[in-house]
This record gives sequence, C-alpha cells and structure tokens, in this order.
Amino acid sequence: MQHLKLKRNILSSILAPCLLTVVSSVAWAEDLTLPVVEVRAEKLQEKSASALSTSDTASLLEDEPGLSLYRAGGVSSLPAIHGLADDRIRIKVDGMDLISSCANHMNPPLSYIDPSNVENIKVIAGISPVSVGGDSIAGTILVNSATSEFAKDGHDLVIQATLGTFYRSNNDARGVNLSTSVANEKVYMRYTGSTVEANNYIAGGNFKPAGPAAMNKLNHIIAGDEVGSSYYKSRNHALAFGVKHDNHLVELKFGLQDIPYQGYANQRMDMTGNDSKQFNLSYNGQYDWGRLEARAYQEKTRHSMQFGDDKQFIYGGMMGMPAASGMPMDTLGKTTGVNVKGEVKLSQLDTLSLGAEYQRYRLDDYWRASPQGLMMATMMGPNTFWNINNGERDRYDVFAEWDSQWSDQWLTQFGLRSSSVKMNAGKIQGYNNAAGMMNYGDPTNPATIPGAFNAADRSNTDHNIDVSALARFTPDANKTFEAGYAIKTRSPNVYERFAWANNNTMVMNMNNLYGDGNGYVGNLNLKPETAHTLSATAHWNDAAQQDWSLKVTPYFTYVDDYIDAVPCSKVGKMCMARTDGFANLSLDNQSASLYGVDVSGKVALSNGSGLGSLAASGTLNYVRGKNRDTGDDLYNIMPLNAKLALEHKLGGWKNIIQAKFVGSKDNVQAVRKELKTAGYSLLNLYSSYEWPRARVDFGVENVFDKYYADPLGGAYIGQGATMGTGVFHGTQVPGMGRSVNVGLTLKY
Repeated sequence: MQHLKLKRNILSSILAPCLLTVVSSVAWAEDLTLPVVEVRAEKLQEKSASALSTSDTASLLEDEPGLSLYRAGGVSSLPAIHGLADDRIRIKVDGMDLISSCANHMNPPLSYIDPSNVENIKVIAGISPVSVGGDSIAGTILVNSATSEFAKDGHDLVIQATLGTFYRSNNDARGVNLSTSVANEKVYMRYTGSTVEANNYIAGGNFKPAGPAAMNKLNHIIAGDEVGSSYYKSRNHALAFGVKHDNHLVELKFGLQDIPYQGYANQRMDMTGNDSKQFNLSYNGQYDWGRLEARAYQEKTRHSMQFGDDKQFIYGGMMGMPAASGMPMDTLGKTTGVNVKGEVKLSQLDTLSLGAEYQRYRLDDYWRASPQGLMMATMMGPNTFWNINNGERDRYDVFAEWDSQWSDQWLTQFGLRSSSVKMNAGKIQGYNNAAGMMNYGDPTNPATIPGAFNAADRSNTDHNIDVSALARFTPDANKTFEAGYAIKTRSPNVYERFAWANNNTMVMNMNNLYGDGNGYVGNLNLKPETAHTLSATAHWNDAAQQDWSLKVTPYFTYVDDYIDAVPCSKVGKMCMARTDGFANLSLDNQSASLYGVDVSGKVALSNGSGLGSLAASGTLNYVRGKNRDTGDDLYNIMPLNAKLALEHKLGGWKNIIQAKFVGSKDNVQAVRKELKTAGYSLLNLYSSYEWPRARVDFGVENVFDKYYADPLGGAYIGQGATMGTGVFHGTQVPGMGRSVNVGLTLKY
C-alpha cells in the first residue's frame, strides 16, 4: 500500500518522442523560464486502491498512455514503452542506474524501490532528452523516493510519520510499510521500511489439470486455476539524510533490500535470494549563473536462483544414475556511477545544459556444481559453471542541450550526447571439460565451444551518438502542438553479448531475458541498436485545464541493427533440437519498425453541488511492430487496448468504476513461438475515504472473475520438471482472477 505522495509527475508518455525532450528540463527547472510540461500530477492520496494494495512499483504506471507491463515476478513487472522494453528503457531510481544482474532479469531496476517509498515518477515516452541519459531508445522512467520537508525559518521541528498496511484476497498478499522523518530548517532525516508477502495467485478459471507440483513433490498439489510459482516475499529499508544551506542541498541515501524468495511463472527457475545495498550521494546548488547538480552512487547485488516450491528439485537418480540436487546459481553485480550537470542561463529565454556521466558495471554469473554423491557422472559437475566471468560494461558520456523560448507561443529544444561503451568478459568454463554432445568441452581448446569463446576477442568499444530536436507551439490557452525527431542508440547488455553455451538445452534455458520459455545463447558480434523516432502530439483543453482535455500522439520508430531472436544457424551456431515445443535461439542484428498512436482524454460531468463531482476519463493505445528483415512480428507487443473510468468525489469519498478492454493478440512472433491470446474485458471498482490523519481503501478487481490469458505474460512454466522435457509449450500465463483489496493508512 503506497501511502501519500505518489505525485506521479508523469511526463508525457503521450508526448512521445522528440517532443518529450522538452520535458526533461522540468526535472530540475523550477527556476527556468521554460514552461513545465506534465501529463499528470496526482498525489497518491488521490489514487485508488489499485495503487495502495501492490508491491509492484511498475504497476503504478499501468494507466499511463503508451506504456504496458509484462510479467517478471510479483515484486516488479517490466515496463514497455511503445513496444520497446527492458534495457531499451533508461530507468533511474533517485538518479541511480540500477542494472539487472540476472540471466533472467529477475531483479529489474524498479524492483529496488518499494511503492510506499515512491514520491514521484516521470515517464518520457519515445524520446528521452539527452540530458537524462543514453541507452534510452524507448524512453526514460525517472523514479524519486520520498524526501522530508524542511521546517520553515523560525519554526520548530517538523516530525512526520506514516503507517500503512494492505491485504489482497486473491493471493493472500499482505504488506506493511512505515515512514518517519524529522527535520529542522537545515537538516532532515528520513527512514522508510516495508515488508510484503504473498502466495500463488488464482486465475479466473482452470487453465491446466490439477495435480502434483512435481514428480518428487507428490503431496504438493496445485489446483487447475492456481498459477504456480507466483508467490513472493520482499523487505526494503531506506535511510536518507539531507543538509540545506541557502540554495545548496546535499543528500545521502542508503538502501537495503532482502528478497528471500520470489517465484516466476514464466521462468524455469526461481529467485531464492536477492540482497542489494545502495549508496547515493547528491548535490544540488543554485548560483547566479544557473544550477549545478552532481551525484555519486554505488549498488551491489547478490542474487541467487534455484528451483522453488512448485518446481522439481531432484533430477536423475533412476536406473542407477546419480541424482542432482537442484541447480544452484549465483550472481554478483555492482554498478558504480558519477554524473554532473550544469544549467547555464544564457539569457532570460535561453538555457544551456552541459553534463558528463561515468557508469561502471561488473557482473559475475556462476553456477556451482550440484550437490550429489557421484558428481563426476552428472552434467552439473564437478566444475563451477561460469556463465559470465567478470563481465564489464562501462559508459563514458558527455552531452549538451539547448532550450529556447522564442516567444510566448514557440519553444524548442536541441540536444546532443556522445557515449563510449566499453565491454569485455573473462574466460569461462562449463560444468565439466569432457567432450561430446551432452558435455561442455575443454575451455583451453579453441576447437570446443568454451575454448572458442575464450580464444575470441571479447573486448568491444561502441561509439554512440544521440540527437534530439523538438518544437512546441501553443497558439492559445486551448491547444498545444508538438513535434520532434530523435536518434537514440543502445549497446547490447552483458548477457546479449557474452552468454556462450549453445550445445546444452538445460544451460540455454537459463539465459532467458524474455519469459518465453525458450533457450538462448549470446552473440559476440552484436552491434548497437540505433532508433530513429518521429512523433507529434496535439493537445486540446479548456482554458483553465479543469473541465476537459484530449491528447493524441501518433509516432513512428525505425530501428537499425535491432537485436532480435534468430535460429542458431543464422549466426553460425549449432544448437540442440527440442522435443517440448520450445526453441533454442540466438540473437542477431536485424531492422525493425514500430508505429502506433496514444489517445487520452477526460471530461468533467459535474463539478460539485450536493452530489459531489463526477468525471470521465479514458485512454486508447495501439502499437504495431515488425521485423523488416524477416517479415515476422516483434515480440511482446501489446494488442489494441483501452481503459475507461468514471470517478466520483464527495468530501472525503472517492469512488471509481474502471473498465479495461484488450483486443485479441493475433500478431505474434513466429521465431519465438509466441502464443496468441483472446481479447477480454475487465471491470474494477475502487473506493476510499480520507480523513486528515487516516485513509481507508477498498477495491474489487476483476469483479466478474473473468479468465484471461495475459498478452504479455509469457509462457507458463511455473510448475513441474521445468529443466527437463516434461513441461510443454502451449500455455500462456493467465491474469489474476477476482480479488478484494483493502488498505489502511495512518498519518502523523
């Protein structure tokens, strides 16, 4: 339950591409002459129970035009903007780049902050201003945690505290969060903590036979409507200090996360531990010439995977063969960053932003030999398997951005970023050095698969250029028109380049960033993706921007060297054939195009009187993506969807009736064997009442307990022998059935 202040300053997810660059300046620009461009600014107190009964920070964005979510465990979904997702989105939490350190991306950036600790989120769709970072061909998401207000001059200490709790009936999810702060005129200190735990959720109907979770867990029965491996538990703590002197602010923040377990319905393994420590030091100062910002941060993650409660743990042990006890996998990731940005006021109408960034990422991904008596006779021993050894990805960036207010009606922004991305990885080895199809080979012999990788030149330096240009025209108080163009570049991530094993399906299954159930091997020869995005936005509203508004954003993106799945033979690799309906694949540079439109609007139906106010709102999103080289559809593209809501307010009451409509997903990617899904509609009801010091929330989601397959849910492999051939292709992860949610927030 996320309390108070989700201000969600969501910057034009609608503004799309280039145009959105304008918005970047608002991230730090109260004093700039440029107008602030915001899509929405909602306090969390005004949000429905849907936001106050979740542990998934990404779910706070689910109503934003142009943005969709796909499943990655219960703690954090993965956002997609205009059909582009995951590492194609630059996500910053309190100015930090938090890079997923997992072969299955189980710990994405938004998983490192609990929803209760979110103060505001800015979403920049399509085009990110160069000032907010590279690696952002889809857009940028900026998440900021809560901070305390300083006491006014001459006033006593400001002491604040918030206690929240929520319960979700469907999966027995229960959570508690606490925040407390104290501040005087110069100094503040704040603590936030949260814990949440949930069981498997229940779909709106049976989608598989009921039966044992696995052959070695015959007493553990999973019902036909139960979504296996969807349970989780998470704990987060954050401590912040701030010192203010005149126009200067220094803040120091510490974060600690402990996820003891988290199941994954669309992955073959589960998280059995994720420990993260974050350090973040920032400075913000205002000078006569402009503003200076600086930041230094570091995040360390220890991540573990194994088979969870709903998946088979013991393999082998028949006909005299030794039994393998699970498959322990460990990952160590560390991200260190330094950035500085200066805003110089060239005139009352012109602002020049200059900055530099350094980001250092290190990754070790190693899988210890499976514990057993006769380790030499199994594929999972006697060596430690090195999936990624000392993976390196370092960024060196400089940028310049010019904002100009030519007149009351015209505003422009131009930006240029130069980035060098240096990547490398150390030598690797398999579980054993034996030859043969089911073994791994001698890592010192260039004729073997690991030996060829070790003998190859693994170092690579990409020189990337980002350009953005936009214009905004406001002829009067009732309408605004924007248009822009951007070139954005993204270098491959560590797994896309350095995952090396292709002669063993079991190992390939472990390298899956996509939740499609397939096996993957990387490609050392991948080139950076370069996206060309063109968009326009038309926005009409009443002069006071209170009674009605309509926003329409069409966009088009062409991506050179788009990194997409291909058959292994396409890149000269030999991968084992499969009998379970899934595929073993590699990655290669292709070309792709995406186009679509976002529409959003609202209208006030009644502005008060004795019955309260009544307003209607809605969004419609459409995106189409094609691989231009193969003619195949792009993966994980959300079908046509719309949301309509009727909102009533009376005193402390707020009530919402919300309907969601999703079309059938018929355009699927053949190479990944992506599954089609039927269209569906859902009805949600939310109600809340707020007093000065308390708030109660109530909601019923999926009122009619509708069964539906989640279009972006991925392949269902949440139970059984997920590492063997007993789990077959053909079932999509379903959405959640009916749930009754309640929440309580107390404030001091």
